[in-house]
Amino acid sequence: MPFSRSLTVVGCHSEGEVGDVITGGVLDVPGKTMYEKLAHISTKYDHLRQFLLNEPRGRSSMNTNLLLPPCDPRADAGFLIMESEEYAPMSGSNLICTTTVLLETGMIPMKEPVTELALDTAAGLVTVTAECEAGKCKTVEFNNVPAFVFELDFKVQVPGIGEVSVDIAYGGMMYVLVDAASVGLKVDNSHARQLIEIGERIKRAVEASYTAVHPENPGVKGFSVLEYTEPIKIEDGVKVAVNTVVVSPGRFDRSPCGTGTCARLAVMHARGEIAEGEVFKHRSIIGTEFICHIRGTSMVGDYKAVLPTVKGRGWITSFKQIVLDSTDPFPEGFRVGDQWHMAPN
Repeated sequence: MPFSRSLTVVGCHSEGEVGDVITGGVLDVPGKTMYEKLAHISTKYDHLRQFLLNEPRGRSSMNTNLLLPPCDPRADAGFLIMESEEYAPMSGSNLICTTTVLLETGMIPMKEPVTELALDTAAGLVTVTAECEAGKCKTVEFNNVPAFVFELDFKVQVPGIGEVSVDIAYGGMMYVLVDAASVGLKVDNSHARQLIEIGERIKRAVEASYTAVHPENPGVKGFSVLEYTEPIKIEDGVKVAVNTVVVSPGRFDRSPCGTGTCARLAVMHARGEIAEGEVFKHRSIIGTEFICHIRGTSMVGDYKAVLPTVKGRGWITSFKQIVLDSTDPFPEGFRVGDQWHMAPN
């Protein structure tokens, strides 16, 4: 067969968000750290992301993870996160998918009832505890990198909307957080089009007026994700809230969003809304849930930070061989406006 490329991929999702994992067909990437590897692949090898995530092989609502040897000697494996528009330094749902695939395929030996491991990410080392039973990875809990707040109640003028108050925080990615009700919306599929369009407008307005730069890695800056929040409620004595994250180029994270959850924990802690060790359940637009808490505090540069821990679940959905026919006219795929939404200017 005239195939010019063949990749082995394990399909997986975490609480609804697709995070497929490449297990074969890609050699190691140059770099002394995972962030350097991210920078290399994004500038020298981006056709791989386009090939896998664009149509006809991919779709807007999915991610793909590339397993690589770790750079940090404490780590069991490394991985890079490929999303529709970028390479995320860290992603909770993608880490859960990657851990599930590593353990359930035997790439890292599964120990029952608990497997402990560490993964090297472009955001730093993340330690993981997986509950395992009968060959199944039942839950994945990860201790994320520090999360912190840049701005609370930052005011921005949004064309066609007016003044909007947002929070700006880092949870492994840079986030703009906005109360959905403050712009007349609700986190619900019936508001989907407005949530996407207004979210993209707010995101671009914040980008034009504020530049968030990670104090320890100036390469991590700018925004690609916006988180709509709903008010905190109490259920059975536990704090619970709904959110949805708008991911470029304009679609919802199907999961409760791991790094978005960490950014929200940082905002909640800065406002005195949650204490260390207090359980918080974060829910997605489809009703799935991450269970989380703050395990401690630290400093990142001059910013007060929290140490967030998040627990969720992942499920393998497929084992597949992705190929490129040498005569295929779309070696890097394509995008069509009905699915690859962008908000109007």
